[in-house]
Amino acid sequence: MQLQLNLFPGGLPKALTLSYDDGQVHDVRLAGIMDKYGIKGTFHLNSANLGREGFLSKDEVVQVLAGHEVSAHSVTHPHLEQLPAPLAVHEMLEDRRALEQLAGYPVRGMSYPFGSYSEELIPVLRSLGLVYSRTVNATKYFGVPADFMKWHPTCHHSDGLAEIWERFITQPLSHSLCLCYVWGHSYEFASQDNWDLIEDFCAQAGGREDVWYATNIEIYDYVTALRSLYFSADRTMIGNPSALDVWISVDGEPLRIPAGTVHRIEA
Repeated sequence: MQLQLNLFPGGLPKALTLSYDDGQVHDVRLAGIMDKYGIKGTFHLNSANLGREGFLSKDEVVQVLAGHEVSAHSVTHPHLEQLPAPLAVHEMLEDRRALEQLAGYPVRGMSYPFGSYSEELIPVLRSLGLVYSRTVNATKYFGVPADFMKWHPTCHHSDGLAEIWERFITQPLSHSLCLCYVWGHSYEFASQDNWDLIEDFCAQAGGREDVWYATNIEIYDYVTALRSLYFSADRTMIGNPSALDVWISVDGEPLRIPAGTVHRIEA
């Protein structure tokens, strides 16, 4: 019997998530395009900029980003790894606090300002209740990270996205989870006058029955639940201690393991 932890919710073989930084007004148009095609993503915001010229207003965060994830990006966008720990704590804890008042839920994720971080910074961020952080180190790889505090995306939207998506969608079912993670800044579409790039991508990528469209935190929560499964020695009993249903493959067929149960596999 072959067991593989390679499926997303509903037994889907692949997932897509988008991630955009800084909270400029162009996020309004970007979120509208994503909504049009049923694609979900995460918007990492600097709370000190909200309401300033060129940036989202607080009302727009509540209204326009509904259905997506609001995530942290620091209060003022410094190089966090260059700050003394108390200042880094202030930047991220206050950003969380301000964004949570708008989002109405705990903000548990972030992206690194400038994409820069250090190993010493990571435990500080974990202590603040942050569970993932995206870097800017594109891998061109369709996997999930071993350490979500060093979450390297698949690609920036300018990295030959159409070709990467074609490779992703034609890739056969793997023994591991298959995730396409696209990141960028919405102002890049405005400054480069290439809104058609993201519109065409979303039109092509949206509406597929074999893809789970999820926010960054939804990916994190599901993968964490999947990794929490435990197995009997003969692999006929699978325990799921999490609050989420998860799916695995058994001899190539999807199997749902309900939350909070021990599931028996018939020999």
